[in-house]
Amino acid sequence: MRVTSYHVVMKILVTGGAGFIGANFIHHWRKSHPDDHIVNLDALTYAANRQNVAGLEGDPQYTFIQGDICDGELVARALDQVEVVVHFAAESHVDRSVREPASFVRTNVLGTQTLLEAALRQGVKRFHHVSTDEVFGALGLDTPERFNEETPYNPHSPYSASKAGSDHLVRAYSTTFGLPVTISNTSNNYGRFQFPEKLIPVLILKALSNEPLPIYGDGKNVRDWIHVEDHCAGIVAILEKGRLGETYCLGGNAEQSNLEIAQKILAMTGKPESLIQFVEDRPGHDRRYAIDSTKAETELGWQRRYTFEDGLAATVQWYTEHAGSLTVNEQGIHIK
Repeated sequence: MRVTSYHVVMKILVTGGAGFIGANFIHHWRKSHPDDHIVNLDALTYAANRQNVAGLEGDPQYTFIQGDICDGELVARALDQVEVVVHFAAESHVDRSVREPASFVRTNVLGTQTLLEAALRQGVKRFHHVSTDEVFGALGLDTPERFNEETPYNPHSPYSASKAGSDHLVRAYSTTFGLPVTISNTSNNYGRFQFPEKLIPVLILKALSNEPLPIYGDGKNVRDWIHVEDHCAGIVAILEKGRLGETYCLGGNAEQSNLEIAQKILAMTGKPESLIQFVEDRPGHDRRYAIDSTKAETELGWQRRYTFEDGLAATVQWYTEHAGSLTVNEQGIHIK
C-alpha cells in the first residue's frame, strides 16, 4: 500500500532528537516542512546534547521533552495529537553493548515496545523505525555480496541483537495490530554532532590533538559509510513515498576500511601516518558490512548527494572549527 506524501501541517514526534542522527533529522525536516510541529523526546544520555538543536529553542513549532522511552506515561503524553513518529532513540555503541548488554535490551527492545503500544493507542498515521545494517551479521572481505531487504537476520553483538529484536517488534505490531509502519536499515553514519566514541570523530579529534589514532586489529575491517544528511533525506523519502509495512535499506555506496579512513583523515589534517596505532581487536568484530540501496533508489527516487571524500572533508572541517569549543565527557559533547 502506497501512502500519499505528507504535505499538510502536522505534528511529528522524533525520539532521540538531541542525538547525532536525530538532531540532524530535525534540522533537515524543519527546512523542508517549516510549518510542522516537531516534538523532540530525548533522555539526554551521554551521547545527546540539546545544543545540537539549540537553534530551535523558543520556536513555537518545536517542543522538547526530556524523558525515557521506557516511561509509558511520559511517552503517551508526548504522543498527544502526534500523527507521525520517527524513532531514532537507541543505545548504539557496540563496545558499550559488550560491557553493558542489559541497558541495550532495555532501551532498544523494551523502549521500542513502549513506543509502539502508545502509537497504536494514539492512532498515528506512520511509525518509522530507524535500524542498522548490523542486524544482518557480517560479510566476507573478498565477496561482492551486499545486504538488502531480503537478507536474513544474523546479529553478532548485544547491540545488533537488541536492534534486531526491535525490528521484529515493529513488524509484529504491523502484522498483528495493523500499525502503519516502515523500517530503514542504514549503514554507518558520519557527520556533524556525532559523539566521539565512534570511529570518525575519534580519529579526527585525535589527529587534531596530535594523539595516536587507535585502530582495531589489522585495520582491514570494512564499513559502508553514509553521510548523515543523505540518511535523513532517505528517511524523508520513505515517509513521503514509501509503502506501508516495507523495509528500505539506505547505504552510502562507500566501502572503506578503518585503516583507509585513518589515512584520509591524517592527510586532510596534515598529520603524519606515524600517528596510527594498532590496538587489540574487540570481541566479535565483524569484518565487513555493505548495503544495496537499489530498492530505495528505484521506488523512492532517493539519491545521495555526498561522495565519501566530500562528506569526510566537510566533517573534518566541522570538527576542526569546533575542536576548541568541544568538551567531551561521559555526559556528552558540549559546545561552548
